[in-house]
Amino acid sequence: MASEPAGLGAAAPAGDRPDPRELLEIAEDVAAEAAALAVRFRAKGIRDIDTKSTATDLVTAADRAVERLIAERLYEHRPYDEILGEEYGAASREDGRSETPRSAVRWVVDPIDGTVNYVYGLPQYAVSLAAQIDGVTVVGVVRNAASGEQWSAVRGRGAWRDGSRLTGSPETELGQSLIATGFGYAADRREHQAQVLARVLPAVRDIRRFGAASLDLCFAAEGLVDAYFEKGLNLWDHAAGGLVAAEAGLIVSGLRGAPPGPDMVVAAPPALYPALHDLLVELDADGGP
Repeated sequence: MASEPAGLGAAAPAGDRPDPRELLEIAEDVAAEAAALAVRFRAKGIRDIDTKSTATDLVTAADRAVERLIAERLYEHRPYDEILGEEYGAASREDGRSETPRSAVRWVVDPIDGTVNYVYGLPQYAVSLAAQIDGVTVVGVVRNAASGEQWSAVRGRGAWRDGSRLTGSPETELGQSLIATGFGYAADRREHQAQVLARVLPAVRDIRRFGAASLDLCFAAEGLVDAYFEKGLNLWDHAAGGLVAAEAGLIVSGLRGAPPGPDMVVAAPPALYPALHDLLVELDADGGP
């Protein structure tokens, strides 16, 4: 960062366990400012497009600038906390000293989830912020920068969009369900995912692919789709949206009793979860590259 808040090199105050509602206020304010910055960058035109894991995995100057802004604002509010960001990893500060924990709180940041949508001007890209205490996600905020819609959750206190409580889809039949999913960037992983999807499609109403995992999870929480699954997500992809979905009453997990993670994230209402889970296990959806 350009500057470092006072006291950043010291240890966090003893016993620092903030009320998650205080963290929610911070996350909502920071997400709104970060989303506005992403929109301003988009209006000026996309520049400095690079690639990451593959030639189709894009990152822009805006991704990096938005993550820097988020880190600066979070450190202004809580200078002892850790940050895990998609673009800069765990060492978001310029001094690189964030490897030593100073707080029980860690922020998990995806500055622009849906970068390909962002580059193409498609209106599904989001700022995703989660706060963890002792490794447990307690706050999640996802803001669709293009539309201004915002989803939020506090562990144990429910999930909300713009003042409306979320309760997921009432659908009970997998065959009548609209399912969201996504695909990796590597060709061999896409091939495996396509094989899985070809066998999921006849078993459901239809499939949707929006291109931003955080929004997929929030759409499932709101009941705009009935359920969601995807292989290959990183923590910053699903931490905030996963909490929103869970607090809306969905089961959020991996397969075969595993927690949500890189092998698989499934989010479905309890009535749909067993059938979708078992179908994905049968199809080895968490296998392959």
